[in-house]
Amino acid sequence: MKKFTTLLVVSALVLACAGCGSKGGDSGADVKSEGVMTYDEYVAAELESEVVIETYVQAKQSWWDNKATVYTQDKDGAYFVYNMTCSEEDYNKLTTGTKIKVTGYKAEWSGEVEIAEGATFEIEDGNYVAEAEDVTSLLGSDDLINHQNKFVAFKGMTVEAAGQDDDGNDVAFLYNWDGSGQDGDDLYFNVSLDGNTYTFTVESYLCDNTTDVYAAVKNLNIGDKIDMEGFLYWYEGVNPHITSVKAAQ
Repeated sequence: MKKFTTLLVVSALVLACAGCGSKGGDSGADVKSEGVMTYDEYVAAELESEVVIETYVQAKQSWWDNKATVYTQDKDGAYFVYNMTCSEEDYNKLTTGTKIKVTGYKAEWSGEVEIAEGATFEIEDGNYVAEAEDVTSLLGSDDLINHQNKFVAFKGMTVEAAGQDDDGNDVAFLYNWDGSGQDGDDLYFNVSLDGNTYTFTVESYLCDNTTDVYAAVKNLNIGDKIDMEGFLYWYEGVNPHITSVKAAQ
């Protein structure tokens, strides 16, 4: 779900989907600089308290009005950084794997823990791109939230009906959560595993209607078995932002 309904997004989305590009670089395990929190310290920090982290850009969601929203991760965990202060010139430097030091305030919005609007950052030496962690077996468990914001994989899931079209026929996806949108808006689709159904999203600011994943979801059929990758976002429960959809292997 979006926090606002109108946003001018200035982004080529060349590196929007983390599944693109080669993996590698640093291990993500480098020693933290003085005054920088470990991931465990970040998790333990109180909401609304100041946090300082070192992390690596995994995908860029949007840039607008000198504010950037990015998905980031190191070897220990992931951090969603919302509307941090960023010039367009610096935004273009934030390629996948770029190491940044972020100073801001920890916040929560409808279950999503993030670094809130107004954070600042510095680019540092280092590079790390996370492999997708398979969390399929954790769906429905209390442990899943401990992987929030990571780049993850879901495998062997079944496409279920997301709603109905104007003629009353079941459809595999909706534009926006309630079907009120059109091509270019977020895509919502349902997938099931072991009798439980979950709602996944293609966030249009992250992967717009020119991307492979957007096209793949539009071509889904109810009953398809699929594998997916994306970021373990949270909104009133698990609401992954999917960046790759393929037929189940």
